[in-house]
Amino acid sequence: MVWPRYIAYFAGIALLTWLLTQLEISFPGSLKLHVLVNPADQFGTSEYSPIEIIQPIIIAVCGGLMVWVANYCPSQRPIAIPFGGLALAFMIRELDYFFDRFLVDNLWQVLIGFPAAFVIVYTYRARRRLRIAWGRIWPSPGMALLFAGAVILFAFVRIVGHEPLWMSLLGENYQRVAKLAVEEFIELIGYFLWLIGTIEYTYEARAIAFKQPKPLAQRLREKRR
Repeated sequence: MVWPRYIAYFAGIALLTWLLTQLEISFPGSLKLHVLVNPADQFGTSEYSPIEIIQPIIIAVCGGLMVWVANYCPSQRPIAIPFGGLALAFMIRELDYFFDRFLVDNLWQVLIGFPAAFVIVYTYRARRRLRIAWGRIWPSPGMALLFAGAVILFAFVRIVGHEPLWMSLLGENYQRVAKLAVEEFIELIGYFLWLIGTIEYTYEARAIAFKQPKPLAQRLREKRR
C-alpha cells in the first residue's frame, strides 16, 4: 500500500525540520549558517551547517537507488543511468567549497564536467531506449515529484534566494544569515522532494521489472477499458 509510505514521508520531513529549527532556537548559532573561517573572511560560509550536511546524504541515497534500478530493472536503465549521473554532479556541486578550500580552487568545475558530459552523451546515444522506458513509466508520481524538486532547486530557490531581493526587503536591517537561512531551508525541501520522487520511482521501476507479462489479448482489452 502506498499510503503508509506517504504518511512516513510527511512524518519524517516534519520531524527533521522541527529538530533543525528547535536546535537553532535552543542553541542559537548551532545551525552554523554564518561561519567565518578566518579573520579576513567578510561573507562567511554555511557549508558546515547541519542542513548542508544533510543535502549530500540525500543525494547519495538518490544516487544509490538509481544504481539499484539500473542493475535490477533493465527496462528502466536508460532513465536510471542519467539520473545517477546527475546525482554525482549534484554531489560534486554541493561539495564545491571543500574542493576549493582543501584541494584546488575551482576544481569542482572540472570534476563536474565528467558526469555532465557522460549524461549528455549517454542520453543522446540511448535516446530511442529512453523514449521506450519513459513510455513504460509515464504517468509516474515519482517522476512528477522529481520534477517538482528540480523546479525548486534550479529555479525557485535561485530566484527567491537572490541577495539583492533580501537587501531590498530588509534595507538597513539586512543580514546575510537571514537570506542564507531561507535559501538553505528551501533547498532542503527541494532535496526532500527529490528523495521522495526517487523512492517512488524505484518502487515503480521494480513493479515494472517484476510483474508477470500479460497476453496480448488481455493488454488490448485493458487498453480499451
